[in-house]
Amino acid sequence: MAEVRHALASAAAALGDRLEAELLLVHVLGKPRSWLIAHADDELEAAHATAFDALVQRRAGGEPVAYITGHRGFWSLDLEVTPATLIPRPETELLVELALDRLPVSVPVRVADLGTGSGAIALAVAHECKSAQVLATDASEAALAVAQRNAARLGIANVAFAQGDWLSPLHGQVFDVIASNPPYIEADDPHLGQGDLRFEPASALASGDDGLDDIRRIVGDAVTHLKPDGWLLMEHGWNQGAAVRALLEQAGYREVFTAQDLEQRDRVSGGRRPLD
Repeated sequence: MAEVRHALASAAAALGDRLEAELLLVHVLGKPRSWLIAHADDELEAAHATAFDALVQRRAGGEPVAYITGHRGFWSLDLEVTPATLIPRPETELLVELALDRLPVSVPVRVADLGTGSGAIALAVAHECKSAQVLATDASEAALAVAQRNAARLGIANVAFAQGDWLSPLHGQVFDVIASNPPYIEADDPHLGQGDLRFEPASALASGDDGLDDIRRIVGDAVTHLKPDGWLLMEHGWNQGAAVRALLEQAGYREVFTAQDLEQRDRVSGGRRPLD
């Protein structure tokens, strides 16, 4: 039997990533990552070693770690993810920050998260802003089921769910903030056939020839679902900031802006509802 440190070293070499090896091993063992340091010299039970090797092989074949373990951390939350949902990514936390910045403290507010997937954005906002009532929508019944399970497991009650394409489930309701991480990759982008993207739902990734089809629809349809000073906030690709700002400005949105992520790349654009 191999010691923990040797099993990890071997897996890390095979994957080219120590962190991924650790995440797979603690998933097999049901332990926190801190356990690996204190027990580096322990010998792995045969069953655990076999299970770990199988997961390493799956990851070496390209399957995302999040789908293998069924979990991904986002904000301060541990979320269930499945192949029915996009894998939450750290850069999307900027969208949560910008939404929270625009919500008054201790005043009842309404927020919509369009295309919620695992519920990452909706649940992070609802968790941080207890005075918010959040509506999370998704066209995928399977994705909504994952988001609902996450809400129940995390005990976040100030969020509701509705199935439908983009703003269609809002049914005349108005919101202080509408947030979305829609598909924004060009349909013929070669990256769709590479890495983790190969395993994620295509409908959550690609949007037309220029990647902006869904953003165009959201920009146009959100106007009637925003309160007079309400904000529309959308994540997009690093090279789409100017194009998204132009769409917002053409539709009459005010205070249009683009915010950059930690790597100084355009990541989220938004604006206030146009004046009547």
